[in-house]
Amino acid sequence: MSRGEASPDTSAGVLYALGAYGMWGVAPAYWKALDGIPAPEILAHRVLWSMLVGVLLVVATRAQPQIRAVLRSRRHALPLLLSAALIGTNWLVFLYAVETDRVLDTSLGYYINPLINVVFGTWLLGERLRPAQIAAVLLAAVGVGQMVVALGTLPWIALVLATTFGLYGLVRKLAPAAPLVGFSLETVLLAPVAAVFLYGLHAAGESAVAEASVRSQVFVVCSGFFTAAPLLCFNSAAKRLRLSTLGLFQFIAPSMAFLLAVAVYDEPFTRVHGVTFACVWGALAIYVIDSARAARGT
Repeated sequence: MSRGEASPDTSAGVLYALGAYGMWGVAPAYWKALDGIPAPEILAHRVLWSMLVGVLLVVATRAQPQIRAVLRSRRHALPLLLSAALIGTNWLVFLYAVETDRVLDTSLGYYINPLINVVFGTWLLGERLRPAQIAAVLLAAVGVGQMVVALGTLPWIALVLATTFGLYGLVRKLAPAAPLVGFSLETVLLAPVAAVFLYGLHAAGESAVAEASVRSQVFVVCSGFFTAAPLLCFNSAAKRLRLSTLGLFQFIAPSMAFLLAVAVYDEPFTRVHGVTFACVWGALAIYVIDSARAARGT
C-alpha cells in the first residue's frame, strides 16, 4: 500500500461515520413522516422498539456477561439511570421540535454541542481551556445572546438538546459501558415508564398510533432499528478512526438538519438567525482548527 493511500480499515471507518451521521442528519425527515402522532407517544414506542432491538443484538452478540457485569457494579449501574433520563429527555425534546416545525433549533443545538462539551470539561472535569477554545465559546455565546435580545426569548430547544446530550456523553465517559450494553440497559430502564404511558393511552382510547395509517405504524415499529443503526455505525467508526478525525464528521448531522429546515420545510430564517448561526459557525471553525493543531502537537 502506498504511503498516501488509506488503509481498508480507515476507508471502512469513513463509510461507517458517514452512515452514522447521515442517518442522524435525516432523522427529522423520519420523524416528520409520523406527523399527527404526539411526541410523547412516539417516544414511548421508540423506547420499547429500541429495547427489543437492543435485547436481540445483545443475544446475537452474546453480550449477556457484559450486561451482568454492569448490573453487579453500582459504579456502572447507577449512572445508567441518569444517562437513561438524559437521553430520554433529549429524544423527547427533539421529537417535540420536529413536531412543532422547529428543526432549525435542533440544528443549532447540535452545532453548539461540541462547545458545550468544552465547557463541561472545564467546569466538571477540571480541564484547562486553550485560548482558542475560550474564544470559540465566547463567540458562540455572543451569537445565542443576540438572539435572546432580538427575539426576547431563549432558544431553549437548542440549549436543552446541547446540554442533555453533552451531559449524557459526560456520564457515559465517567461510567463507561460498551455502546450496545449501555444502549440496551438505558432502554430497559425507560421501558416500564413507556409501557405504562402507552397502556394508559390505549385504556382511554386515545392512542394516535392505533388510529394511524399502516405506513405510519410501520415507521413506528422500525423506529427501534432507526435508533440503533446509527449508534452501531458510530461505534464501528470509532474503532477504526482517530478521535480527531471522527470529530470532523459530527457537523454533518446538524448541517443536514439545517438544509432540511430551510430548503425543505420552509422554516423562517431571519437576519437574527443568520447572525446567530454565523457566530456559531465561526466558533466551530476556531474549535476545529485548534483541535487539529492540538492533535498534531503544534
